[in-house]
Amino acid sequence: MARTIDKRVAVLAAAMLVTCLLGWLFKAHCTTRGWVDAIQYTTGCYSDAMPFWAGRHVDEGLIPYFQTPVEYPVLTGVQIWFEGAITRGLFGRSANDVAFLGAVTIANALLAGLILWMFARSGMDRTRLWLWAAAPPLILYLGHNWDLGAAAFAVAALLAAQRQKLVLAAALAALGAAAKLFPALLLPLIGLSALFAPGEPWRTRIGTAATCTLVAIGAWAAVNLPVAIAAPDNWSEFYRFSAARSGTAGSTWEILSTQGFWVTDVPTRNLYASLAFLAGAAAIVALGWRQHRGHLWVLATPVLAWFLLTNKVWSPQFDLWLYPLLVMTTPRLRPLALFVIGDIAAYFAEFWWFAGMAGAWPYATPHDILLAASVRGVAMLWLIADAVRLPAPAWIGRAPRRAA
Repeated sequence: MARTIDKRVAVLAAAMLVTCLLGWLFKAHCTTRGWVDAIQYTTGCYSDAMPFWAGRHVDEGLIPYFQTPVEYPVLTGVQIWFEGAITRGLFGRSANDVAFLGAVTIANALLAGLILWMFARSGMDRTRLWLWAAAPPLILYLGHNWDLGAAAFAVAALLAAQRQKLVLAAALAALGAAAKLFPALLLPLIGLSALFAPGEPWRTRIGTAATCTLVAIGAWAAVNLPVAIAAPDNWSEFYRFSAARSGTAGSTWEILSTQGFWVTDVPTRNLYASLAFLAGAAAIVALGWRQHRGHLWVLATPVLAWFLLTNKVWSPQFDLWLYPLLVMTTPRLRPLALFVIGDIAAYFAEFWWFAGMAGAWPYATPHDILLAASVRGVAMLWLIADAVRLPAPAWIGRAPRRAA
């Protein structure tokens, strides 16, 4: 039996290796001559790593926050610096943006493999393991940005919650929020899981919830406070940048604006986006309470989906935040397939829109973005409805085991 399991794990690992190689080829195929004729948009090979190399002084080895601002939370800034150091150490004077893209891609591939390993150890069924090992979003986004670090923390936090290790889950989610902000959405559900744990006396529940809160604050502060005290302006760049952004082409608010339905200034958009998210998240938790009382953490997936739908910014790689959580918790796989179709369509619609602005072909219009994002949005609403009303996948109730 052990040999059969090892063989299955090896096959899944090989499949993930192929997926990651495809992710590298997707981003790197346009690097031989550079980004000419808007090829980064027409073929979708754009990556934030390429302009970051010189634009954020990665090539010079400047330390993020202390010597140069970075518009990401601290752990992501550390990851960027470390990948830059590896690139310069390996290539010396020959180090360039393409080599840095390679380092970013390899680091993200390792994080994707870590997520697969955590999934396999958790007792997840084989179909879901394959959905991650051969995930289309990994091809699109493996070399795009630095989201898989936070995604790995989010997955680890939810798997800790599955094992009823809620204090550990809170610490992991807080560390994830120190890499990208979205794992912070898990923390209220982890706290509620502790406060309303079935079969526990109230004193134990309150104590566990308080410990989760203190540990989460402590973990986040341990990473952030030293930087915030030493370089407050550069540390706060991420938060100021996020508040000042008006939106991105694929977000619900920007689509409504381009279609002439909802034109607002940035402060008003911030307010309405926040109110819409809070109201929807509260409804998701309330409606899903009875079905998921014993594992409230599974509602993190629909809450995150609703956050993406109501947020003013929806960068394409944000779909990589949601996809591993969908693999974990979605009751049915058909809406997941529709989500992937919408994700791919929205990705190319948005970049072909950039291509059109650069006078290149193929190009897309805001109406094309609307159609593609609508497919993705319908899939996400379907996934939210399923997550609220249907039982959690069978693997969640099984004891963790080493299996594939």
